Amino acid sequence: MTLILGIGLGTFIFIALWIISFLLCFVSLRTQSKVGPIFIVFSALVMTVLLLIPRGPDSQPPSAEKVYDPLFIWRTVLATVLGVSAFGGALFFCKDHIMEEHYTKLLRSNNDFMEKVMNSSVPVIVNFHAEWCDPCHILTPKLKELVGEGDDIGLAIVDVEVNPDLVHTFEVKAVPAVLAIRNGLVVDKFIGLVDANMIENLVNKLVPSKKK
Repeated sequence: MTLILGIGLGTFIFIALWIISFLLCFVSLRTQSKVGPIFIVFSALVMTVLLLIPRGPDSQPPSAEKVYDPLFIWRTVLATVLGVSAFGGALFFCKDHIMEEHYTKLLRSNNDFMEKVMNSSVPVIVNFHAEWCDPCHILTPKLKELVGEGDDIGLAIVDVEVNPDLVHTFEVKAVPAVLAIRNGLVVDKFIGLVDANMIENLVNKLVPSKKK
């Protein structure tokens, strides 16, 4: 049997994949990316394949009878854990993706901006951000939390690298930059990473009845 750090190769692969999965999930929570849940599903599939690989010939003589098979129990437990993990990871990814698309408008063009922001029937907070901007990854979750999942206010995300025309139109000089737009007009804005109170004040200016 091949050993790595004193444990079997299969066990080593299992442990390594789970450690990487947990680390990527932590990174996902910090950066609002989907790499963690995706890797969990990938890991579950890889480990399921490994579990299905037939075991080698038993090294014990045929006369040595076992009351139970530890390897069978080990595989059964792992298969159960993998199934639950894969389902949970897929469910988390799908739920998060659907909720984000429903409550957060991801703007990819000027036409998107006109339709989902300027012509919106409800006020919209527009968040200009960039993937390379660390403060942006801190501010965006705060905006999502304070805006919430109601229908009385919207949140639009504008990537400055993808939408240079919007950056020029609204004279965005730095990121993160947040605009509050109601009836096609900018009624408030701020630039940089601010505290929750300032964001809440901006939300309340757009929707006075919205309390957190």
